[in-house]
Amino acid sequence: MQNQDPRTKHPEPPFPEQTQQHPGSEQKMDPPPDYGEETYKGHDRLRGRVALITGGDSGIGRAVALAFAKEGADVAIAYLTEHEDAETTRAAVEKVGRKAILLPGDLSDAGYCREIVERTVEHFGRLDILVNNAAYQDKAVESLSEITHERLLRSFSVNIIAMFNTAREALPHLEPGSSIINVTSIQAYQPSPPILDYAATKGAIVTFTKGLAHELADKGIRVNAVAPGPVWTPLIPASFESERVAKHGTKAPLGRSAQPVELAGAFVFLASEDASYVTGEVLGVTGGGLLG
Repeated sequence: MQNQDPRTKHPEPPFPEQTQQHPGSEQKMDPPPDYGEETYKGHDRLRGRVALITGGDSGIGRAVALAFAKEGADVAIAYLTEHEDAETTRAAVEKVGRKAILLPGDLSDAGYCREIVERTVEHFGRLDILVNNAAYQDKAVESLSEITHERLLRSFSVNIIAMFNTAREALPHLEPGSSIINVTSIQAYQPSPPILDYAATKGAIVTFTKGLAHELADKGIRVNAVAPGPVWTPLIPASFESERVAKHGTKAPLGRSAQPVELAGAFVFLASEDASYVTGEVLGVTGGGLLG
């Protein structure tokens, strides 16, 4: 196969100016994100496993769900209210011969964190991979004074407290060889003041990942994180003004934002036996942006 220039492999900005209301919908994005329906090729690296993916309805979550399915796993997809996007994800998983269930609800509710684990195990009989991907990112602001108490609570409740709750509920069901993969961000290392609440939660996720990896090492459960840079997902038009959306990714050294499918391989690696000696790590997929 001929080599492809990573700068031009996928659509390059500027994109059409666009905005959405939170949480955003992939159905309304222009250009539509590539989540791997045609472009991701599986190799049976997760055959027979079961994964629970939060925020699995669209963007990175959908790309991971489809990649896992193409690698042989069944998936449970937790999401907020984006029912149309979630149905598209389920259809994509089933199209490649794997099973999927949809679990709508709010991760800021500790009871829901318990429910999605219980329903996954009840439906599939096991849980092997937990992907804590869901995140809340509100609109960019001019100063800290605009980040309200309510917004701060929402950001931390969804982005990091829910990880504690979901991981705690999952632990009794995870056998040696299981894997937890958390989604942090380049924002943990290069925080942007307009979304400082979001960036702060991503820093906390790095610490949570490393600490939990040490705790679970003697149980044979690996815990790692993926740190994306700019990615073309519904979170972007739901968080920034249209002019910034149009230029999303231009500051990355590769000159563009990632497509969700370009993140999928990192999750497959960390979930698979290829990463059997990898735990407590943060794998950056940033287009050249530095972590640290």
